[in-house]
Amino acid sequence: MAATSFTAAKFLAPVAARSGGERAPPLPAGASSSSFARAMRRGGAHHPRLRTALAVSSDVLAGNKAQAAAANPAVTREEALELYEDMVLGRVFEDMCAQMYYRGKMFGFVHLYNGQEAVSTGFIKYLNQADCVVSTYRDHVHALSKGVPARSVMAELFGKATGCCRGQGGSMHMFSAPHNLLGGFAFIGEGIPVATGAAFAAKYRHEVLKQSGPDGLDVTVAFFGDGTCNNGQFFECLNMAQLWKLPIIFVVENNLWAIGMSHLRATSDPEIFKKGPAFGMPGVHVDGMDVLKVREVAKEAIDRARRGEGPTLVECETYRFRGHSLADPDELRKPGKDYFPVSFYFFASLVKFLVLTRLSGEMENGIKASLAKFVAMLKMASNIVLMKTDEKSHYAARDPITALKKYIIEENLATESELKSIEKKIEDVVEEAVEFADASPHPPRSQLLENVFADPKGFGIGPDGKYRCEDPKFTQGTAQV
Repeated sequence: MAATSFTAAKFLAPVAARSGGERAPPLPAGASSSSFARAMRRGGAHHPRLRTALAVSSDVLAGNKAQAAAANPAVTREEALELYEDMVLGRVFEDMCAQMYYRGKMFGFVHLYNGQEAVSTGFIKYLNQADCVVSTYRDHVHALSKGVPARSVMAELFGKATGCCRGQGGSMHMFSAPHNLLGGFAFIGEGIPVATGAAFAAKYRHEVLKQSGPDGLDVTVAFFGDGTCNNGQFFECLNMAQLWKLPIIFVVENNLWAIGMSHLRATSDPEIFKKGPAFGMPGVHVDGMDVLKVREVAKEAIDRARRGEGPTLVECETYRFRGHSLADPDELRKPGKDYFPVSFYFFASLVKFLVLTRLSGEMENGIKASLAKFVAMLKMASNIVLMKTDEKSHYAARDPITALKKYIIEENLATESELKSIEKKIEDVVEEAVEFADASPHPPRSQLLENVFADPKGFGIGPDGKYRCEDPKFTQGTAQV
């Protein structure tokens, strides 16, 4: 099968700012997305390391609606309904989590996924059962998309023995070996090396043990946020993955905020996807609020990984509709809260303008060139102001579930009543999950030290094979160890 290009994306000149609503114009028509495949092939015959990898970007917040609609890939009725059902499940489940948390049924930090459903659904629903997913602390919906039953996820959130981790993982550590969900990871970046290792294992099985399936390599998808992308583990794993041509997709869920830190304030270059080509792999930016565009990019990235063509870095620009966690009042994203960086940027631009003009050998040319740069910087700053003052409502109007529902109806893939039937079905599933979790037992004391000590003669398990914590004297501190 010939290598495909990222047809849902297009090449862009460098962009000044993210989500400002206005971007640099695209390259000439000759630089179409089909040139991506040619660029990846070019130079490969001379040396495998000396090939060109290009960063591409999809239409995000573009004003040309006709062009955006034409970019939407076609889906069948069955595919569209599967996507819709999965996204609705994620949304309804998370809304129920909020209710249960405030009723005291869940403890600790609970991070909800509302608004980002297009990313999870777009990628995971295209994976095979044998493919792996590695998540973050915002992992409930990733687990659901990978096939973990809603009742198992809810029971885990309740800390019950019937949860997918028998109540020992909780909200931030979902894991399911049967579904190849390799865990949610509470610390940012720590899941990326695990995902890279899983991809290495898949390649080892394929090339050394000859154990791969008929479709090719098993693929790993690593999800993480924009706040992770300045961490060392991220860069180290990009390097290793490209060096060894590992079948992994690095998916950045850029919701523009790392807890309370704006992405625009925290990184020197807000375009994360451009970090991929620095390591020789494709970097793709896609509208993370459009599940059809996400799915199209996911399809091509996953297919090329399955063929052994290596990793891809995909930045999905999305937005969370709730605070960082349910303990977060979400006051930092209110309109008017982000003027300081804009004012600082304006001041820095002015200083740069004056310095460049002062140091110019030819004053007239220096003034013209510096003024042009200053105007461009000022324009970018104004874009940031406009975006920040109405950020929440801007993304709320682009709700990915609402957008998919509209698409399905307009394309006559399903009727309004059919979609309402799906919504009612999901509501029943989530209600049953809550009832199941609430009625489930708590983990027994004997489970306390399981999966801690492997040595059957060690601290956790006695010579008789029974757990020492079953001995009442153990918890009293008087047991002989």
